[in-house]
Amino acid sequence: MQVSLETLSGLERKLTIEVPSEKIDKQVQSRLAEAAKTFQMKGFRKGKVPINVIKSRFGKGLRQEEKICPAGQPRIEASNIKEGENLAFTAIFEVYPEINLGDFSSIKVEKRLATIAEKDIDKMIQTLREQRKHYHKTDRAAKNDDQLNIDYAGSLDGVDFPGGSAKGTNLVLGSNTMIPGFEAGLLGTKAGEDKELNLEFPKEYHNKELAGKTCTFKVHVNSVAEVHLPELNEDFFKSFDVAEPGEAAFREEVKKNMARELESAIRNNVKAQVLDGLLACTEVTIPKAMVESEINNLRQQAIQRFGGNQKIDPSMLPAEMFQSQAEQRVSIGLMMNEIIKRNELKANPAKVRALIEEMAAGYENPEEVVAWYYGESEQLAQIEVLALEESVIDLILEQAKVTEKTCSYEDALKPAEKPQTKAASKDKAEAKDTSETK
Repeated sequence: MQVSLETLSGLERKLTIEVPSEKIDKQVQSRLAEAAKTFQMKGFRKGKVPINVIKSRFGKGLRQEEKICPAGQPRIEASNIKEGENLAFTAIFEVYPEINLGDFSSIKVEKRLATIAEKDIDKMIQTLREQRKHYHKTDRAAKNDDQLNIDYAGSLDGVDFPGGSAKGTNLVLGSNTMIPGFEAGLLGTKAGEDKELNLEFPKEYHNKELAGKTCTFKVHVNSVAEVHLPELNEDFFKSFDVAEPGEAAFREEVKKNMARELESAIRNNVKAQVLDGLLACTEVTIPKAMVESEINNLRQQAIQRFGGNQKIDPSMLPAEMFQSQAEQRVSIGLMMNEIIKRNELKANPAKVRALIEEMAAGYENPEEVVAWYYGESEQLAQIEVLALEESVIDLILEQAKVTEKTCSYEDALKPAEKPQTKAASKDKAEAKDTSETK
């Protein structure tokens, strides 16, 4: 067998393979003989079809089955499959790039430090109460934050337009869910009242047929309801599965959850900065096939977010939507794998355990959750990957320039700001130059 490898452009390679005809003929004859034992064909008894008849019908197809499967998804083309001649085919594929890792000491990381103050706990409890708010009907005039139940019908020049009418709709005044002026126009109304609103659709409205046009909405207010927040009592505390009674125990439980969230946010913030720094100091030639595969993964994830039950063809989502994110993910993956290989890193069992316990902490029976993870090999493997990633981040942090910054609890939860790319800086500069000339 003759094999030759040719470098095309970038990471593409062309592998040409020629297999002696004697070897192929032997394989073909063997498979034909095996098929002849069970093959049925009109005019012949089962297993009695002549070998030359089977050969004339299936010989060419059997010769095409001799394939090589290199890593990745190669484009394989047979250049000669004629009987009696050497089998020849080419495989065009990409190879993994050589990665020259940058200087980790050039990476700058700002680690946030924050404490949880009593006012932070108060604000969180208020948020929890608002999440469980309910409404009570009232006879007074409507004001912001009230929930109105309304019937409405919209028209353009006296003609109703599609999608402009509804009955029994709940609307919270001040929520800005309707076009400008709609909610403000209902302030001061009471249950049973009718109101006519003359409004204008925004010029950027998603329905181009309505954008910028003046319309009339006839609204009937069925009811007005004011918001009520649950009291801080035992019923409220128990609804969050707090074991100990009393507000003090509830506040302590809230604080524990906030502390876990804070620790996770700080860790993710540091990780994001490390990965951004890694991308900035290391140049990687990305295999196109890997980017295309990652784009397909992102398409699938987007479909799931849109609603997995809907039958949406992922290919309908343009690749450009995911190109930049896919390239970044592939680059980071290649670089992290290189760091893991060079430093012979393994998933630390203690780190794996710590990650699982952290995930289980928010459940009613953490021990059962921990046991479940260790009993599910696929789930455990995913946690091991996370632990390995954290080991890579820790290794880079040992060399990176890390500074600490004290901030509030709320600021500590904010995501890290993405560094501006050179292309973005150039675009911004060009935009500034253009605006100055106007």
